Amino acid sequence: MVFWLSSIASGLLAALLLLGCQTPDTGTVGGRCNRKVFVMLELDTVNNVGQLKDPNALKGHLQHLKSGNVDGIMVDVWWGLTEPFAETYHFGPYMMIVNMCREIGLKVQFVTSFHQCGGNVGDTCNIPLPAFVNIHRDIWYKDQHGNEDKEYISLFADNVNILGRTPMQMYGDWFQALAKTFHTELGSTIVEIQVGMGPSGELRYPSYQLSRWHFCGVGAFQAYDSNALQSLRQAAHAAGHGENWSKPPDTAGDYNSKPQDVDFFQTDYQTEKGRFFLEWYSQALLRHGQDVLSGAKQAFGKYKVLLAGKVSGIHWWYNSSHHAAELTAGYYNANGNDAYLSIAKMFASTADAGIDFTCLEMADAEQPSSCACGPEELVQQVARASHASGVLLDGENALPRYDDAAFGKIVSYKGLLSSFTYLRLSGDLLKDENWNRFRNFVNRMHNNTESQEVKVSL
Repeated sequence: MVFWLSSIASGLLAALLLLGCQTPDTGTVGGRCNRKVFVMLELDTVNNVGQLKDPNALKGHLQHLKSGNVDGIMVDVWWGLTEPFAETYHFGPYMMIVNMCREIGLKVQFVTSFHQCGGNVGDTCNIPLPAFVNIHRDIWYKDQHGNEDKEYISLFADNVNILGRTPMQMYGDWFQALAKTFHTELGSTIVEIQVGMGPSGELRYPSYQLSRWHFCGVGAFQAYDSNALQSLRQAAHAAGHGENWSKPPDTAGDYNSKPQDVDFFQTDYQTEKGRFFLEWYSQALLRHGQDVLSGAKQAFGKYKVLLAGKVSGIHWWYNSSHHAAELTAGYYNANGNDAYLSIAKMFASTADAGIDFTCLEMADAEQPSSCACGPEELVQQVARASHASGVLLDGENALPRYDDAAFGKIVSYKGLLSSFTYLRLSGDLLKDENWNRFRNFVNRMHNNTESQEVKVSL
């Protein structure tokens, strides 16, 4: 059943909204919310040779944002730029950005970007992983055809020795170096560390690579590298299953398959064998997230800085029983499982980390009906999971939008959010009417007297 409830409604959602309105540093009046708004900087603000691309232009843009009452900025801190040689760290350009923001009066959200830039939606640069990692074989995700993806080291290689360190140790060392460099700014100018845990900085598998996938294919399971196959084999044997259970499903189609055309998403995902595989696949993702967040907590836990992790807004095939696209990405949101509640609980128990969730600008009516899309219902599920687990929920838009419909949709979720980060700074954003609409959006997010209505499925 669907209800329209205002921010003063009673019952479960009212409790959720009240929790949302009581998050730190947001301000409340009568249960209504004043939400901070950040803007993501361009991906190549620090360019592929590790230099601030245009300091004067950046300072002007930051001042422009400040004039529009924006609270702060988000910036990717690229692993591929900041650790050019093993255990040699260079954060100089990022210190320049932080200093500019402190002088202008903007807060900063850092993204610890252990993925490459290039190959995903909106990527405007080519920044690979560090060369000392990139040269190694057998540490990358593989699909059923043997295609390697080098956006992010396979989570199944987390404990593989590479030049004396494992990837997990590399992430931990990098966190410590970042904390040591910015210790005087953590908790003051730098208010949040968004911890990268996969491609595009999101906790997921690279199941919908743009070089092979187009909307709204189901994507492809990424469980065919040697370390993944070994892990699956060990899990199957430990559970008392035969060799046939030691292999990923061969009935799941390909990146651009439609679920109605492949057996796995029609019936096999509900079988005992299918459930076993999906549980193993999703649990491996959760363990990876737990391990990375643990390293971040160890490095940043003594500072008054928020930790968060990004979860992808995979809304296509959401309004179906199989949730095919979510399954290939590692979100086991079928067979009675709540993938987002599992993630939120892990975030909470590991590092008291918030969830940063995308696609808040999208409306169901804008999506093709043939793809069973449900961005609105997906946002609501993630919000319920976040609040049930006691973690903060941050929001992002998935695609650049400058229209009032998109901004209005974001504002409708305001009561559930801790903050919102707009994707992204560009010349288009700062132009005339686009800028006027954006400033109005910022004011609406800051306005603690504006009553909002939220459409919620109970």
